[in-house]
Amino acid sequence: MLANRISESNWALAQNVSILMQHSLKRRNETDSCFFLSRYRHRSSMATLNLSSLQALSSHRLCSSFPQNTPTPSFNFQLKPSINPRPISLKPYVSEKPRARVVALAVKSLGDTEALAVSPENDGPAGELPSGAGVYAVYDTNGDVQFIGLSRNIAASVAAHWKSVPELCGSVKAGVVDEPDRETLTQAWKSWMEEYIKDSGKVPPGNESGNATWVRQAPKRKPDLRLTPGRRMQLTVPLENLIDGLVKENKVVAFIKGPRSAPLCGFSQRVIAILENEGVDYESVNVLDEEYNYELRETLKKYSNWPTFPQIFVDGELVGGCDILTSMYEKGELASLFKK
Repeated sequence: MLANRISESNWALAQNVSILMQHSLKRRNETDSCFFLSRYRHRSSMATLNLSSLQALSSHRLCSSFPQNTPTPSFNFQLKPSINPRPISLKPYVSEKPRARVVALAVKSLGDTEALAVSPENDGPAGELPSGAGVYAVYDTNGDVQFIGLSRNIAASVAAHWKSVPELCGSVKAGVVDEPDRETLTQAWKSWMEEYIKDSGKVPPGNESGNATWVRQAPKRKPDLRLTPGRRMQLTVPLENLIDGLVKENKVVAFIKGPRSAPLCGFSQRVIAILENEGVDYESVNVLDEEYNYELRETLKKYSNWPTFPQIFVDGELVGGCDILTSMYEKGELASLFKK
């Protein structure tokens, strides 16, 4: 019977201990939750943490783990602050300067750039000027600036000026921009314009509003030619004969992929850009038009004995494709070709 009483006493004691542990664990969880919630709410505005508050809070957390009637243990320790704390910079982030301006600074100023003389003996300066992209200034024989321009091909642009207004081309200054984009070229051009205006107090004559001497006006775009009345219509003349008549009746004909207003390949786009930059009056034929130019691609390959597109004909003769036309453009040879 005594054993039964001892067993019941032990069971009651174990039950009380279990209740006390649950109560202690519950209080501890509540304390932790409040601490971390308070820390989350205020951490954005806190610059430093008070060490004494942290010590008190730590003691409270440790003591709260024991029942209320249990003696509070003593802990003799101190938190030492770190020596030489690392300062936090509050300066706003400053992004790097645009790359275009950095590249533009690599171009020499207008006054520091050496001028190249233009003379009738060497038929203009195209052979001496770079074929790269950049900015250039054209001077007359009296040494006055007539025009400041920017170009993807300096030599070709100056050669075109020489052909159209040789009396205004006495010398040329050129500054090449490496890896150029539109913004970089514009920055280089602005730097030369601002320098000239600051020194002379005026805009170069060729850059004045309404002056069309130096900047060519792009011709109005014609519609693409159609070789047949439609795919469902039967031809009474072989398609090869239609091609032959077309290239011989027109000065310049470009067979391209896509319409001239929006070419569908980079080579065709390049050819159209060159022709319009040269101010050429040309006809275009879309070889991808399966409705009105059905089977044109294969027939034209046999007619010209040229396997790729675009194809450019001048006076009924095949000149070549994009590579040949680009090479002639860079050498300044297209003006004489189209004037024959």
